[in-house]
Amino acid sequence: MSMIEIDRRSALTLAAILPLAAALPAWAQQAVSEGADAAAWDLSEIYPSVAAWDAARQAVLAEMPKLTAYKGRLGESAAVLTEAMVGQSDLGKTAGRVYTYASLSGDADVRDAAAQERLGQARDMFTAYGEATAWTAPEIVALGREKVEGFIAQSPVLKERFAFGLLDTIRQAEHVLSPEGEQIMASASAPLAGPQEIRSQLVAADIPWPTVTLSDGRTQRLDDQGYTLTRDAPNRNDRKKVFDTFWAAYNQYRSSLGAALASKLKADVFNMKARGYNSSLEMFLDGPNVPAGVYRALVAEANAGLPQLHRYFDLRRRMLNLPDMAYYDIYPPLVSLDKTFTLDQMRTTVLEAVQPLGREYVAKLADATSKKWMDPFPRPGKASGAYMQPGAYDVHPYLLLNLSNQYDGMTTYAHEWGHAMHSLLAKEAQPYDLSGYATFIAEIASTANEQLLFEHMMKQAKTREEKLFYLGQQMENIRGTFFRQAMFAEFELKLHEMAEAGEGLSGKRFSDAYYELVTRYHGPNVNIPEPYAVEWAYIPHFYRNFYVYQYATSISAGVAFARKIEQGGAAEAERYLNVLRAGGSDYPVEILKKGGLDMTTPDPYRSLVAGFKDILDQAEALLG
Repeated sequence: MSMIEIDRRSALTLAAILPLAAALPAWAQQAVSEGADAAAWDLSEIYPSVAAWDAARQAVLAEMPKLTAYKGRLGESAAVLTEAMVGQSDLGKTAGRVYTYASLSGDADVRDAAAQERLGQARDMFTAYGEATAWTAPEIVALGREKVEGFIAQSPVLKERFAFGLLDTIRQAEHVLSPEGEQIMASASAPLAGPQEIRSQLVAADIPWPTVTLSDGRTQRLDDQGYTLTRDAPNRNDRKKVFDTFWAAYNQYRSSLGAALASKLKADVFNMKARGYNSSLEMFLDGPNVPAGVYRALVAEANAGLPQLHRYFDLRRRMLNLPDMAYYDIYPPLVSLDKTFTLDQMRTTVLEAVQPLGREYVAKLADATSKKWMDPFPRPGKASGAYMQPGAYDVHPYLLLNLSNQYDGMTTYAHEWGHAMHSLLAKEAQPYDLSGYATFIAEIASTANEQLLFEHMMKQAKTREEKLFYLGQQMENIRGTFFRQAMFAEFELKLHEMAEAGEGLSGKRFSDAYYELVTRYHGPNVNIPEPYAVEWAYIPHFYRNFYVYQYATSISAGVAFARKIEQGGAAEAERYLNVLRAGGSDYPVEILKKGGLDMTTPDPYRSLVAGFKDILDQAEALLG
């Protein structure tokens, strides 16, 4: 976790890689003219200069041979095991800091070739670190549970910092290879990542993206960024033109993109077989020890809730005053709200919204948001999207944002600061080695903040239009984060099952499978032309190994916790904050159980669908 960014749903962010300042919206152009044309965060807190960063990187590389000095010696004594684990941990923490500086610098301006080269060096450093420590897990497994537990009992440092990780390694013993095998697997990680890099290059550099002229005379290049900027065009004919043109461009490269994804699936099957798992799903869920039943329960309950989703699409058709509903009608806002927010107003509003989490949480958030920890606005050359990066552990989290001045910008602000607060609370309560939380719970703090913001805005809303706007935002949030991500999860499972069964894999097969799912999820009254089924090629998360389902589980958990806090007050708030403080000190499903939420049951998903139904009821009542 310390070296991985927490991603924000790209659909809710403003694209930021733009060729000229003139392409920015007027309010963002003003921000640039007022001095926001450089990163607003202070990376000198990580390293004061590039020279200092490079010295730290070189020092990490120089220290790596010392890690291998313990190879074959872990069983000598508790003291030796402690020294080895502390050495790996300390060097890993420094490596995380080195990577974070390079990553943030690279994203501050993706056109900076020197910064991109430093990022490449940081990645190479981590590959070397993985190779230098690959022998550790097999050796711990060879010691056996009894000996490891005996060493833990003798060493307070092992007990406090490493016991959970050591015993978790023992838990996965049957899937740990020999030291030589683990070395090969570590070395193979870079070439096995090739399919993702090929897909990225195709989309970013090689596909000749078309340009469309909209009804207002505006022209737009329809790459991924241009698509997100125009798919919600007010004019329906414009939306159809955008969809027809964009997906036609993807379809021209469907075979190549299909070959890349097929290669990725085959790499997963290779890993699965090498490590002795029965399925890719079992393998990728085993790391955080998430039962496969959680995944399947999510998919089953999402399908059970489809009648409510279909009802939403009909309500959307009514609210947009459309004669019928098409796939290109999903993104336009249901209600327009002529209201903008400055950065200060976002901060004040979010601080008010999270009051139910208690005085200490609000004070900590107020302090953090007053400092130079984030880069908030889009500008030419800056990476798109939004994320929180906790990798500079001894410093503080950093946030890259591309905020609009609309409500969606404020939800992104609340979301990413939820991530940052999760990392701060975990850091305070846990040692470094237990502070990194699993991805399974990573989106809960951010989603809970969004839910509290929604509840706050609904209470403040004075007019029917305002209430409909916020209800519409919440309905779309649930559609995009629960149902859409569950659909992606079902698709990803289907792909892996096809690969594991040795079925033929191609872009056409992927589109056929996706079309069956997308039409089932959207129902008979949403027209989806078959060429749009190439949408699978647009989703980069399919290269991230059963990642997307965690958005759906997290919104289910985050909304559930927010409701508990609203209803139960300080006691429930403290229970929830203890979930955040737990970091990675236990398996994520167990941490949530301690917080009063059992994700192995269908209850959290059914509760979310029931809440979705309630929101639909409220909107329909307001419409009359």
